[in-house]
Amino acid sequence: MEKIKALDSEKLAEITKSGRVVLEWSADWCPDCRFLDPALPAIEQDFPNSKFYQIDRDGSMDLAKELKILGIPSFVVYQDGQEIGRLVNKDRKTKDEVETFLKSLDK
Repeated sequence: MEKIKALDSEKLAEITKSGRVVLEWSADWCPDCRFLDPALPAIEQDFPNSKFYQIDRDGSMDLAKELKILGIPSFVVYQDGQEIGRLVNKDRKTKDEVETFLKSLDK
């Protein structure tokens, strides 16, 4: 999973323009984000047709506000440049919750 410290709208458009892209919004200080960290490689492996990025919310605050990323960890998924789903809230997430969300986007 590639980590991006500072994401702006131009870079967002570039990385999401083709294929399925999953953005995990996170922060170093966030205990619920760190709770999910050990599961991220397995989630990534279970969805080989998606490109995953971990976005530092604190370094990308302007875009986070624009996209209404108010809680972390949060996931926003794009398909060929268009947002197709989001799991955005302040709740701690499990591997099963994230995978169920990602699978729901294929229906």
